[in-house]
Amino acid sequence: MPASAEEVPAPAQGTPIADTIASINGANDAGTIIVTGVRGGPPRTVADSPAPIDVIGAEKLDHTGAAEFGEALTKLLPSFNFGATHAGVNSIVRPVTNRGLGPAYTLVLINGKRRHNGSLITNGGGDTSGVNPVDLDLIPTSGIERIEILKDSAAAQYGTDAVAGVVNIQLSHAEGISGSVTYGSLYGGSGDKESWKAEAHYGTKLGGEGGFLHISGDVRKRGGAWWNLLATDTNLYGLPAGRTVDQVVATSGLTRQQVLANIAEANARNAAWNRDGAHNGDPEVKAFNLGYNAELPVGDDLTFYSFGTYGERDTQIGNNLRRPNSTANFTALFPDGYFPLNNTSEHDFQFVLGGKGEIAGWNWDLSSSFGKNRNHQFSKLTIRPSLGPTTPTYWPNLAGFEFRQWTHNLDITREFDIGLAKPVQISAGLEYRLDRFRSFAGDPLAYEPATYTFKPGDQQYDWNIGRIASPVVQGAVVLTPEDEADITRRLYAGYIDLGLYPTEAWYVGLAVRGEHYDDGSGSPIGLKLNSRYDFSEAVAVRGTVGTGFRAPSLTQIAYAQTDGRTSSFLNPETGQTELRPTVAKLVTADSPIGRLLGAEPLKAEKSWNAGLGIVLRPAPRLNITLDGYYMAIRNRIARTGRLFGPGVTAILAANGLSDIEQAEYFINAVDSETKGLDLVADYSAGLGALGRLGLSLAFNYSKTSLTDMLDNPPELRDTAGKSILGPGSVFFGGDKIGELEVLQPHSKLVLGGSWTKGILALNLSTTRYGKYTQRTAAGDDRHFGAKWITDANLAAKVTEFATLSVGATNLFDVRPETNGPGNPQTGQGYYGPSPFTPSGGYYYGRLSLAF
Repeated sequence: MPASAEEVPAPAQGTPIADTIASINGANDAGTIIVTGVRGGPPRTVADSPAPIDVIGAEKLDHTGAAEFGEALTKLLPSFNFGATHAGVNSIVRPVTNRGLGPAYTLVLINGKRRHNGSLITNGGGDTSGVNPVDLDLIPTSGIERIEILKDSAAAQYGTDAVAGVVNIQLSHAEGISGSVTYGSLYGGSGDKESWKAEAHYGTKLGGEGGFLHISGDVRKRGGAWWNLLATDTNLYGLPAGRTVDQVVATSGLTRQQVLANIAEANARNAAWNRDGAHNGDPEVKAFNLGYNAELPVGDDLTFYSFGTYGERDTQIGNNLRRPNSTANFTALFPDGYFPLNNTSEHDFQFVLGGKGEIAGWNWDLSSSFGKNRNHQFSKLTIRPSLGPTTPTYWPNLAGFEFRQWTHNLDITREFDIGLAKPVQISAGLEYRLDRFRSFAGDPLAYEPATYTFKPGDQQYDWNIGRIASPVVQGAVVLTPEDEADITRRLYAGYIDLGLYPTEAWYVGLAVRGEHYDDGSGSPIGLKLNSRYDFSEAVAVRGTVGTGFRAPSLTQIAYAQTDGRTSSFLNPETGQTELRPTVAKLVTADSPIGRLLGAEPLKAEKSWNAGLGIVLRPAPRLNITLDGYYMAIRNRIARTGRLFGPGVTAILAANGLSDIEQAEYFINAVDSETKGLDLVADYSAGLGALGRLGLSLAFNYSKTSLTDMLDNPPELRDTAGKSILGPGSVFFGGDKIGELEVLQPHSKLVLGGSWTKGILALNLSTTRYGKYTQRTAAGDDRHFGAKWITDANLAAKVTEFATLSVGATNLFDVRPETNGPGNPQTGQGYYGPSPFTPSGGYYYGRLSLAF
């Protein structure tokens, strides 16, 4: 469980720009006092840490040019990658991977206290595991002083979800008033390419010596933009694939000559279409975040503290075009087709209240934290075709999701002198946590049974008379009462953490943590042994071994949804692949559908890890660290492929579920092992009259391999042991394997440099993302080459209080390769799920004020 944050001096607002930029480039990070990964004892710097840790100053986030906190982190850290997701409602949650592992394996803290999770699951961008990660973008960046990233498994110290490390966000308590306004635009693409952000914060002393109050806030808007290629299937108005002239003649009452004339007229209209087939990309975002951080000393041995955040976010998300000649459209409503919209309204808050002090030589910290995230989904433009041409086009309630977390912590720590080189640090603590996940059904009109058959006049040319209209609300996630979830879990935990020095140069840390989950997920005991030995001031070695345990997330256990997706199918009559609206369900393991298709109750994941590193300080102001790591995870939870085909249909129909065409669920699918290394180097130097220079290099290599994998369950095999799944359906296929093994680059290199002189400061960074592969269930893998992305920022302190800067994210407008077959009907999918946003160059200007 988290330790209390130690008080660390914050940089004053309005400091000289040269000093500010020196801290931005990372050159001073090695001397920063850290509070993550250690408890009590003498202050430790980054260079002295017994475990690998990075420190990012708040200014670094600004200089990435990224409006979203999560994306900014991935630009600064080589072990972090940004899962660019641009498919419908899934584009809200863009997972951040760490050391090749998804967001479920990295713990997020604020001021040393656990941050609550979001309510939406991951389903794309390299992670479809169904966890509900912490939404970093709902934390006001204007209130951040620095971020400490512990690149070491800390499950025995902080909790079982810290397998890949810990992100600890330290809030500011600086005095003064400051703020900034940023405006920018994408270089290319379609839609609204502009965005802006305004932020401000104010700090003042509170009470006696050491007390403070810091208030922060930001508001931003990002335009909805997309950058898909043009569709190559230009049959927008003409005879649909899968329909013949004779079929249209037989159902429409038109003569053959009339049908042929209609085809000729429609083909002429097709030629004039601009081939804009999809508006998938960056959703439009309107959001604001507020935060505060406060401490009030009461006497010499007692301090009360509190901090919190509140945020709201509204999004509007584009989708694939529903063509006018499809079974998802009525000409009277949309003569040229339509792009369904996903709209969401989100509210998020977390408040922490606590006290800390000293009693009988023990430093203690008692706190309580409550956080909630609620997401409401609706649509300003879509239809449910099965309701006929009178269907609503505005849907105020399609689904709702909520996650709550209430956490109580007690931490104590004290030094004891037992005759070793330094006193022994003994820390212990208790934690009680209550988690709750709920989901809410939408408007009954969105899911109650409804069937409509196309009639003459419903569509121009009457191509689809007699065919059944698509049954679902288009492009939407709709929850039915059967999909609703209300699940809680209580966690009871305790830990003991020892830190001792057998000699002046040798540190040994030992942590033991026990947890109990009241829902039967388990009662694990986690262990961690950490050590560091300094051979000299210039050379040290450090290493870690430990175990971990991750209970299934509540969303993996209880999340279910009904999805109105469009899916690719092979048309046996034409031999061509076509898009067709389908009814698909994500079901729980204990649901009737899940049990019929082989689902089993989820088990907890178990892990163990090892790390070994070296710390070098060969020259003044030059620091080098190299750390290797190994992580093995058993019973890793993943999402099955889409299960469909005649065999699946027969099983479902025999149990009264004939309206469902596809199903998926979460299962303990694989065992995996991850191997990698982190290399970090930074250097700073004064150049006399030429100013000051800072250089940094950071490199990560990480490779995950699957060591065991679950076979098709007996329910999905026939008596001869062969799969009953249809063509294109695989229980756990190459796409899922590739998602874990090769979808993220194995390597990432970040080079940074800054130069300051007088009122000017220049920051440059370039990142090389290694090659990666998008595998598919069908085996037509798509390979993407390495790319270099360059960011730049030039700042000038134009007055005592004002700084003006201009910059570019992705300066040279680099995009992923358009490798492999994108969808011919939409133009979407060519870029694949790249580790950086494929939106290309973004250019911005910023005015900052500090008083």
